[in-house]
Amino acid sequence: MKRSEINAALLRATETLERWHWSLPAWGSWTAADFAAHPEASAYLRAHQLGWDVTDFGSDRFAECGLVLFSLRNGIVDIRGERTYAEKLLFVGEGQVTPTHRHAAKMEDIINRAGGDLVIEFAATDADSNVLAEDLTVPVDGLPHRLAAWEPLVLQPGQSVTIRTGLYHRFYGRKGGGPVLVGEVSQVNDDNSDNFFLEPIARFAAIEEDEPPLRPLWNEGVS
Repeated sequence: MKRSEINAALLRATETLERWHWSLPAWGSWTAADFAAHPEASAYLRAHQLGWDVTDFGSDRFAECGLVLFSLRNGIVDIRGERTYAEKLLFVGEGQVTPTHRHAAKMEDIINRAGGDLVIEFAATDADSNVLAEDLTVPVDGLPHRLAAWEPLVLQPGQSVTIRTGLYHRFYGRKGGGPVLVGEVSQVNDDNSDNFFLEPIARFAAIEEDEPPLRPLWNEGVS
């Protein structure tokens, strides 16, 4: 993925935040120079996987298969005294798919915060993580909702779904509805170890440096 694509995606995400009147912490707008000038804060942010994340999942087709995220708060797995919860913002384009994946440790709520409709598809798994063709139930705003395997669930702004551990899911913005600002509230999150994709793909993008970065990404190890 080209750095220019990442920069453009970050600008669109910033415009989305402005449109829906969301504000980020001060370090949400830090440049590489800002990170270098604040080494202690920078080390904390890296250790907790906080900040911007832009990925095409190795597809080289970001508009069709990709995601922009901003991690607002997070703990560190198995560290005593750390947060046991996490919160993210996800910027989902119209028709832009986040590929099918599951989490072994993390339960999460996915919330449509604003914009278009968010479509999520699910499939249950057996004890060996094999996909099952059977119906399943997910809580939508706390109330049980029965679905067939891979049946689309449409979340309108304000609606949310709870995704239990081990449940395969993929999501995208409904065609014709525009981009979606999504919230994620979850147990403590480790993106290096707790994403299991149905098909073998990369969690993070391989970046081609065709221009300077607008904002460093948390997984780049900026110091």
